[in-house]
Amino acid sequence: MNLPNILTLSRILMIPVFVVVFYLPVPWSFMGSAIIFALAGLTDWLDGYLARKLDQSTPFGAFLDPVADKLMVAVALAVLIEEYSTVLLTIPATVIIGREIVISALREWMAEIGSRASVAVSYIGKIKTTAQMAAIVGLLAFPPGQFWAYVAIGLLYLAAALTLWSMFLYLKAAWADLFPDSKA
Repeated sequence: MNLPNILTLSRILMIPVFVVVFYLPVPWSFMGSAIIFALAGLTDWLDGYLARKLDQSTPFGAFLDPVADKLMVAVALAVLIEEYSTVLLTIPATVIIGREIVISALREWMAEIGSRASVAVSYIGKIKTTAQMAAIVGLLAFPPGQFWAYVAIGLLYLAAALTLWSMFLYLKAAWADLFPDSKA
């Protein structure tokens, strides 16, 4: 166990804390949950940075980091779908969650056939993640109906569009393995 792995585990442990704070019947629950989510997002960046900088990358960390990310985002989007209770937010949120499931399954399958590198994380994925995290923090910080909540929904649509684009790129990279008899 090293510091990057501890940070990744802390991100997972923050999920139930985030949910409890979000549902507290207090005026600061939105901002409190946004701060916890933002802190978790910072640990995502920090654990990767430290793993590379300190040469502490481990198989456990490589497995757990994307799991922690997906859990954190899926739970946050689930509580936001319930809170906002509108198709305006549900559409991009379900696109993002659905893409994460598809790409996780694709990566797992590609690893099984020895082609994991062809579906590695791309630069567009990093931009998507940044837009997605900023949108979720904004949606958590500002209750439905506020101006900044609408700005955050717009950012979530940008993240969903980038999500679809990056999914297309992943599927394109894996196409020959998915359909070996096709003329791609």
